[in-house]
Amino acid sequence: MPAARPNVSDKDGEPFVEVDPTGRFGRYDDLLGAGAVKKVYRAFDQEEGIEVAWNQVRLRNFGEDPILMNRLRSEVQLLRSLKNKYIIVCYSVWLDEEHSKLNFITEICTSGNLRNYRRKHRHVSLKALKKWSKQVLEGLVYLHTHDPCIIHRDLNCSNIFVNGNIGQVKIGDLGFATIVGKSHAAHSIIGTPEFMAPELYEEDYTELVDIYSFGMCLLEMVTMEIPYSECDSVAKIYKKVTTGVKPQSLNNVEDPEVKAFIDKCIGEPKARPSASDLLRDSFFSELIDNETDVTHPDA
Repeated sequence: MPAARPNVSDKDGEPFVEVDPTGRFGRYDDLLGAGAVKKVYRAFDQEEGIEVAWNQVRLRNFGEDPILMNRLRSEVQLLRSLKNKYIIVCYSVWLDEEHSKLNFITEICTSGNLRNYRRKHRHVSLKALKKWSKQVLEGLVYLHTHDPCIIHRDLNCSNIFVNGNIGQVKIGDLGFATIVGKSHAAHSIIGTPEFMAPELYEEDYTELVDIYSFGMCLLEMVTMEIPYSECDSVAKIYKKVTTGVKPQSLNNVEDPEVKAFIDKCIGEPKARPSASDLLRDSFFSELIDNETDVTHPDA
C-alpha cells in the first residue's frame, strides 16, 4: 500500500502532518501517548467529522521478522472486525512499507485512560467502581467467546479508556492480542509485569490470564496504587508472582467483599472464574442492567 501523504492542510485550519492513503484521516502533531513500539496521535476523520486516534507501530522493532509482522497485521485486521460497545473501535488499518510502519485509526475517548482518570477523580463510590468493572468484564466476555477466542494478554488500567461524560469504559490496545484456536493455549510472553498472571511466564495459558489482569485492574481502581509498587525491578515482581506472593496493596483493601472478589480473580488458573461467571457474581447485585453505562465521579 502507498505511504500516507505528508503536510496536507485541513483547509484553512490546523494543518495535518500526514493523511492516510484514502485522504479520509488526517494526523496532527499532538502526541496522545507512547509505548515501547507504538505512538498515538490526535487525528481527524474528515468523512464523519470526528476526532480520532492515529496509532503508529514501528515495525522495525520486531526485528524485520516477517512472521511477527504478518501476525501483527492479522491481529490489527481482526481488531477492525470487532464490534462491541465495550471495545475501542478500529476504523482503518494500513501498512506503510516505505517507512516500516503499521498505522491504524481508532476511536478516541474523551477522558483518556482509566489510570489517569481514577487519579484525577479520587472520590469515587464503590458503586461507580463496580460499574466500570462490569463494563470491562462485558468486553472480556465478547473477546473470550469470539471465534476465534481472543486473549488480550496486556489488560491494565492504562489501556482501558474512559468517556467520562457518560461513565463509559472501553478496552483498548488489542493490537497484540493473541488469536487462539480450539486448543485455547497460547505460547508467547507479552504484557505488563505487574498485571501478568503467573502462568503467562510459563508460556502456557488460556484466556483466564485476562481475568487475573482484570483483578489487578480492580485492585488499582480501589487503592489507586499500581500492584507490586513495592518492587523496584521486574525480576522482583516475577519472583513474587511466580511464588504466589500477593501484592502489598491488597492489604489496603478494607472492604471484605471487594477483597474476596479480587482474590477470586487472581487465584489459581483452575479456580479462576470466567468473565461470564464474574458478571453473575453477587458483587454486582446492587447494579441494575440499564445503570451500567452512567457513572459520574466526584471531581
